[in-house]
Amino acid sequence: MKKLLNTLFVTQTDVYLSLDGDNVVILKEQEKLGRLPLHNLESIVSFGYTGASPALMGYCAERNISLVFLTMHGRFLARLSGKSKGNVILRKKQYRVSDDEMMSAKIARNFIIGKIYNNKWIVERMTRDYPLRVDVAQFKEMSQHLSSIILEVRECEDLERLRGLEGQAALSYNKLFNQMILQQKEDFYFQSRSRRPPLDNVNAMLSFTYTLLANDMASAIEGVGLDAYVGFLHRDRPGRVSLALDVMEELRGVYADKFVLSLINKKVVSKEDFLKKENGAVIMTDEARKKFLAAWQKKKQDKITHPYLGEKIPWGLVPHAQALLLARYLRNDIDEYPPFLWK
Repeated sequence: MKKLLNTLFVTQTDVYLSLDGDNVVILKEQEKLGRLPLHNLESIVSFGYTGASPALMGYCAERNISLVFLTMHGRFLARLSGKSKGNVILRKKQYRVSDDEMMSAKIARNFIIGKIYNNKWIVERMTRDYPLRVDVAQFKEMSQHLSSIILEVRECEDLERLRGLEGQAALSYNKLFNQMILQQKEDFYFQSRSRRPPLDNVNAMLSFTYTLLANDMASAIEGVGLDAYVGFLHRDRPGRVSLALDVMEELRGVYADKFVLSLINKKVVSKEDFLKKENGAVIMTDEARKKFLAAWQKKKQDKITHPYLGEKIPWGLVPHAQALLLARYLRNDIDEYPPFLWK
């Protein structure tokens, strides 16, 4: 288990949560694995299938401690909360900000700063780690270009302009993506982003990874009591988890893209894992998806030091940490939403 920003994350999948006095107790086959006072907790998030005692649920409901249940893979199941005070206030603030384009832009620009900053450092890392495999001069020039776009984004208060700047940065970054593929270059190459449908092996993997990340982000957002369908950068569209797409922007490169590149460069995947349909769409085989999902779950267990919180957490908790920080910003607990800045 991991305590983060007054939230307890129970990441073991086969434990049962119970109440003992004013404490939550984590049990596995009647053995106590952990115990924590409830008086300073705002929320408990449980990844697993065993559940919690009615006594604990009642205690949390009475004291407005939310109890969130996710599957072992991070899909949102349910959120138990008591009298609807903080949750309603939080969502009403979210809706007000979303309706105001200038207020939305002030939050959205931090998502974009995080995305471009992280992509810049992916580029820089490639020049450091593989100076003989990539065009260092081109990578350094593009890094400087991304830095200049970040400066423009920091001053931008217009959503349309923000989208334009984000598009410029994405186009620049994508021009270098093919050079980051260091192995199996005959079968894995990237010319441009193709989505519906993906037209090559790399785009098929990117689309699948972005879907997984969006689902994880939506679960994290719902877990803190925000509405995953009401965004700031991505505007309302029926069936689209706009806020999840907003917050995941800063994680696309550093989390999703790097994951795809690692599977290719470490030869975890091969050309036999993909099928091409009559309409040109490239899809992964069933066996490849299973292999892919297993690697994704393993990636979520890798540890990283969160740049804002200064704590070591699994990658799988990063979306939850960012959702917590966004909720705190909307509650006016912090002055500005801090994007996830990787280096």
